[in-house]
Amino acid sequence: MKLSTKGRYGLRAVLDLASNSETEAVALSSIAERQSISISYLEQLIAKLKKAGIVESTRGARGGYILAKPAEEISIGEILRALEGDLNPVDCSELIGGSSCNASDICVTKYVWKRISDSINAAVDGLMLSELVKESREVQAARQEKKNDKLC
Repeated sequence: MKLSTKGRYGLRAVLDLASNSETEAVALSSIAERQSISISYLEQLIAKLKKAGIVESTRGARGGYILAKPAEEISIGEILRALEGDLNPVDCSELIGGSSCNASDICVTKYVWKRISDSINAAVDGLMLSELVKESREVQAARQEKKNDKLC
């Protein structure tokens, strides 16, 4: 399974938002600049995230975007599904619960696709946005420390 730029850039944008919106709303232009994402593309991604209830907007002079709920309550799976749709590795009627495939009675590969799908979903649903925020801060602190060491 390969995520599109919607999933990759959208996750970066939400992580940026979570890291920078603790005290006030964040302007899309600042996220776009920090993450090197075009503002028009970012607007499309944020619209999907807003519709899914992951982010919300505030108007006014200090307007921008904030998380709709605490980062501890937002799974990476929720973010990726809002941006990508389902995370199934293949289009298989057994996974999507749609109309039955002509070969479903004799198909054994559906068990492979189901196990892969279950593993992907368990991994992304078990990882919370707050964990990525913490990891990001640790990476930034280590980067700053390394930079300071070079100056000495």
